[in-house]
Amino acid sequence: MVSTRHIAAPSRRIPLSVTVLLTALALAARLASPVPARAAGALSITTPYPAIQAAAGSRVTLDLTVTTSAEARVNLAISGVPTGWSASLHGGGFLIDSVLSSPKSPPAVTLQVNLPDDAKAGTYHLVVKATSGGQAADLPIDIRVAESTGAGEFSLTTDIPRLKGAATTGASFSFSLTLHNDSPADATYTVQTNGPDGWTINAEVAGQSQAATATVTAGSTSSITVTANPPDGTAANTYPIQVAATVNGQPVVQQLEVDITGTYHLTLTTPDSRLSTRGTSSSATQQQFVVQNTGTADLTGVKVTATAPTNWKVTFDKDTVDVKAGEQATVTASIVPSGDAIAGDYVITFSAASSQASQATATADLRFTVETSTLWAIVGIAVIVLTLLALGWVFRTYGRR
Repeated sequence: MVSTRHIAAPSRRIPLSVTVLLTALALAARLASPVPARAAGALSITTPYPAIQAAAGSRVTLDLTVTTSAEARVNLAISGVPTGWSASLHGGGFLIDSVLSSPKSPPAVTLQVNLPDDAKAGTYHLVVKATSGGQAADLPIDIRVAESTGAGEFSLTTDIPRLKGAATTGASFSFSLTLHNDSPADATYTVQTNGPDGWTINAEVAGQSQAATATVTAGSTSSITVTANPPDGTAANTYPIQVAATVNGQPVVQQLEVDITGTYHLTLTTPDSRLSTRGTSSSATQQQFVVQNTGTADLTGVKVTATAPTNWKVTFDKDTVDVKAGEQATVTASIVPSGDAIAGDYVITFSAASSQASQATATADLRFTVETSTLWAIVGIAVIVLTLLALGWVFRTYGRR
């Protein structure tokens, strides 16, 4: 039997130096080959509203989103801007040409397009281009300009166009108005007011007392508050106030009215303004009173009454008087103190009131001095004289005894 021997082939080992060399060559090749930008396959630029409608003379503002899969610089540009239009890109309060985008925090970019006042109806196409690392992305924007319907796109309304009240000190009348924007674009507006001479009229737009202009967004409304302050003492009458909101050069007018009812105010005094008189008990003393209407509305049925001490009697020559605004009337009171009133000072309260207006009242306190009657003085003197005569007769008759 013949045995067979298998002789193993000798193994060949690659020298370490060769291995190191090959590894170095492979690494150099990788470093030398261009690495594609990580943003290349994920560069995009979008907007939620790529096709919109706008009015001639308006400004269009669109928010853009620029995204990349890795942090990268993205250059931006606008093309296709129609003649007479203007378009710009904004970010961080600046006009921008590029942004630094990252996946976690895409930059805020705004496209602003200004349409001329004479923009013709039709659809216009703009393109916002984004480029980064040899890659590009386009965002087509379509802006449709509709046929203008004029001032009918805007209206100014109020639920209460007329207010009523008296022109008292510090009186103020406030109107709430609403500006409606039924156009397809935001609009900037101003407000002007026109009212009677001497009145102070202020308009507050969009809740801002110092704002000169405000913006009303498309399809929305904006609030306007108009405050009117009449001069003190304004005569009773109806006063017109005009409010005009100028929107994109178009005036939108709303008429308001303030119905001044006038003020009711009375004063009561004597012709010489002295509130004192004198008289004797049981005899009538005449005292005149002046009823003056210092308000701005006529008063009818003004009645003067008196509150006197017990058993005194006060009557008037007129039951009521009518007093026009700024005029006066005279009423005469007959005052008869009670028969047992002793000499001294008494107070009588006189009041004037109108049946037309409960707030039209006035009072005056009259000091009445009761004097001793002249007749009683004569009687007293006579008694004294008779007493002296009687004493003299007695002394003459019985003095010698």
